[in-house]
Amino acid sequence: MQQPKELGFWMCTALVVGNTIGMGIFVLPASLAPYGFNAMLGWGITVLGMTMLARVFAQLAREFPAADGPYTYIEQTTGKLPAYIAIWCYWVSCWITNAALAIGLVGYLGKVLPGLDAVSPVLLATALIWLFVGVNLLGVRTGGGVQIVTTGLKLLPMLFILGLGAWLLLTEPSVYTRHPPTTPITLEALMAASTIALFAMLGIESAAVPAGRVRDPEKNIPRSTIFGTMLMAVIYIGVSAMAMLLLEQEQLARSSAPFADLLDQFVGAGNGRLLSVFVVISGLGALNGWTLLVSELTASMGRHGFLPQAVRGLNSRGAPWFALVLTAVLATVMVLMNYSKSMVDGFTFLSQVVTAANLPLYLLCAIALVVLTRRGKRKLPGSLFVLGILGTAYVVFAFIGLGREPFVWSLVLGAAGLPLYWFMRRRRAAELP
Repeated sequence: MQQPKELGFWMCTALVVGNTIGMGIFVLPASLAPYGFNAMLGWGITVLGMTMLARVFAQLAREFPAADGPYTYIEQTTGKLPAYIAIWCYWVSCWITNAALAIGLVGYLGKVLPGLDAVSPVLLATALIWLFVGVNLLGVRTGGGVQIVTTGLKLLPMLFILGLGAWLLLTEPSVYTRHPPTTPITLEALMAASTIALFAMLGIESAAVPAGRVRDPEKNIPRSTIFGTMLMAVIYIGVSAMAMLLLEQEQLARSSAPFADLLDQFVGAGNGRLLSVFVVISGLGALNGWTLLVSELTASMGRHGFLPQAVRGLNSRGAPWFALVLTAVLATVMVLMNYSKSMVDGFTFLSQVVTAANLPLYLLCAIALVVLTRRGKRKLPGSLFVLGILGTAYVVFAFIGLGREPFVWSLVLGAAGLPLYWFMRRRRAAELP
């Protein structure tokens, strides 16, 4: 069955923005507080690096308008095995992301609806995963529509916080200089802060992954990728700077809900609780977006012969039903495994694995652009070669900043997919006449 191309510019942009703004930004200022001004410099490096990678994805989408997403970009430039390893690691990271989002959401749901505290957190997290399987079984257009609505709602608290910051700057600018962070700026702290910020920017590739379902992909994917990434950069740097400058460093580091504390302090006690509602909406929107993304990616892997052909199955609404069910089962297993840890430990561990598993895709797409400028069918500007080199250098920098354990996890995940790669390859060879 031919897959309908139902994703336009706004749905693609909603995927980029909605998948990037998940749970991380609402707690990230507290994680970055110990680094002081290193955090702002780290944000600058992360935004610059991710903007370069967004431009990499945008250019590759222009060069491969008929591609089925990043797998084709890498396969056509560096070969099948590197493409498989990158997509395999990314595929694993997607359904682990859904597990992490579901775990993070359960904590906030208890604050918004206190009666849910009596319900098993495992049951709640599992129910959330399967809820959005149901939404996306109604079709890509339904999932994309939900994404547009939740993306708009999750931007509201960010815009309100930015508005509060502008108002304070105009009416009482001295609040920004009362208690500046005292942590000295060092290279080690800068690298650590930039890699922590990286987790909040994961998702810039979200418009490129379901490329086979995008209308006019050579136009809509580049525009939505760049626009979504730049929007995220402005919002993230703005709200993070406000939290760091308006709250004392020690208070911010201890906070479990930095923006809620910010509202309580400068707007009035009790107003911070309202923010929890939008945190839940943000998490729900991200869970919906990643569910849509991983199902399309799973179906794409089936089309390329790296997963059984059953994952390509579409229901009457054109949704990849088998892929949705398969990845939901895997995410559910991950939820069950990580509830042996505390909620915070489980979320932190899964976040590290997700970040490590995303980097091979970013690295190989940057390398793909470098190769394309040298071996492509048409001559490309030298600036694109430089862009590919800078994108590659940034991913290497991110790997170093993440440290040994996440790097080892990326190697383990890549190696774990090799037996399936060789099995499916031998199976396809045996089926040939």
